[in-house]
Amino acid sequence: MNINFFFIFIFVGLISIYNFFIPIKIVQQEFVDVPLFEINNFTLYELNNFGLVTLMSGKNSTRYSDRYTVSKINFTDNSNQYMINMIAEKGIYKNNKIALTENIVFSRADGLSFKTSSAEYNKNTNIITTDEKYILVKDTHSIAGDSLRYFNLLNKIESSNVIVKYQLGE
Repeated sequence: MNINFFFIFIFVGLISIYNFFIPIKIVQQEFVDVPLFEINNFTLYELNNFGLVTLMSGKNSTRYSDRYTVSKINFTDNSNQYMINMIAEKGIYKNNKIALTENIVFSRADGLSFKTSSAEYNKNTNIITTDEKYILVKDTHSIAGDSLRYFNLLNKIESSNVIVKYQLGE
């Protein structure tokens, strides 16, 4: 076999590869919101020099770069005069704000509680807001309305379309 035939064979092979094989086009995907990790049946504790500040537990949580999404959330804030607890089916914890949805029960250490379907709690200002119907109960008194803005530190409520049942002392 002549060396010229060998090089001609190699040359023809390379030309055929160049003409007949089409490279795979790889499409790059951009993922906007990728979870960092996911945990199940968790409890998160926030402590400072004085003790427990925040306790959050849930059935399932996904951590993103800027937030936690939690199912079956149970959030307790012990950073102020009155300890508060919020329980909901779903919650998003982002920048010291908690957006809660589905079957929310808010309760405070002094017995005040309310139920609604969605609410937002700002941990920095201690204000709870909802634009949904709610029922608030304290002792034998109750308030029902269409929207609520509750200032936890001031013990003040702003609401619209309110029906109040107030039990007078005997």
